[in-house]
Amino acid sequence: MEKERTMFLQELLHTPSPSSMEMKIQKKWMKYVEPFVDEIRTDHAGNVIAVKNEDADFHLLLAGHSDEVAFVVNRIDDNGFVFVDKMGGINPTSAIGMKVEILGQEKQVPGVIGVNAQHHGGMKGDFGVEDLFIDCGAKDQSEIEADIQIGDLVVYRRQSEILKNRYVSGRGLDNRTGAFIVAEVMRRLADKDIRIGVYGVSTVNEETNMGGAYFAAAGLQPDAALALDVTFATDYPSVDKRKHGDIRLDGGPVLAKGAPINRKLNQLLEKSAKKLAIDVQYELTSRLTGTDADRMRLTGKGVPISLVSLPLRYMHSPVETASIQDIEEEISLLIEMITNMTGKESLNPLDD
Repeated sequence: MEKERTMFLQELLHTPSPSSMEMKIQKKWMKYVEPFVDEIRTDHAGNVIAVKNEDADFHLLLAGHSDEVAFVVNRIDDNGFVFVDKMGGINPTSAIGMKVEILGQEKQVPGVIGVNAQHHGGMKGDFGVEDLFIDCGAKDQSEIEADIQIGDLVVYRRQSEILKNRYVSGRGLDNRTGAFIVAEVMRRLADKDIRIGVYGVSTVNEETNMGGAYFAAAGLQPDAALALDVTFATDYPSVDKRKHGDIRLDGGPVLAKGAPINRKLNQLLEKSAKKLAIDVQYELTSRLTGTDADRMRLTGKGVPISLVSLPLRYMHSPVETASIQDIEEEISLLIEMITNMTGKESLNPLDD
């Protein structure tokens, strides 16, 4: 990946964007994409929509969500210790001993998540989010309440890293990588003559309610939509592949198969992968995908959807890890599919 693109990906990863507070990252995404598209729009959910070739008869929506899991302040005790709840499916056991930032109304407040010393019995076996507390160095409740309040969001103070020039690791790759892929697809389509219209959308709120995807698809009414998200890699110790399947970093993009997925969209993706000699992997989404695709599918008259995912190790932890090669291959796959679509494709599974 070009150095400039890697820097933009890392800029996204270093920008706090907990679900419901994506404004800062969305402005950065908008600034990056705007030179390469016909128009930039926003909506009342907070989505940013990059538009290319809207006059075409057929429109494809690409959705990558910009929000990350986080904690939310729910209580401050008399001694100034801060207690939290979840904002999305963050893993509390990964938080022990981590540095954090509380995103106050006026400033970011650093803190550490306290650890019960092993000499005092260590962490109990049924540890949960209610057992977490943040120490910001305050002497009492009034001192810390001058800077933060109930409802403020909390993210890990964690910079991303490139491992062996091969993998990117950090917090919130789920799914700032997806937002990055949407941006890169729109950038690389800038000088291409395509026959369909493309809406590239950096969506919000996926980790909590998927409302951004609903707003986007309901407002744009596309003919088809692809959610670009992450899925669970199973190529590290302790994962039961018999239960969770065999998904590997550097194994290529992951296509979903299941009841919500439009088979003809998947066929277009598979045809493009074959042409480029890109390996694809598969995951099962029998009932729901658990991504923006579910909400987009049920808007308007119904939207044919598919899901393209990036294999990700250590989901919802401070050290999520993905392959740069997989990112590049997913971008290439999407561009190949889009540039070869005529706009006359039928996505009706009953059509021959």
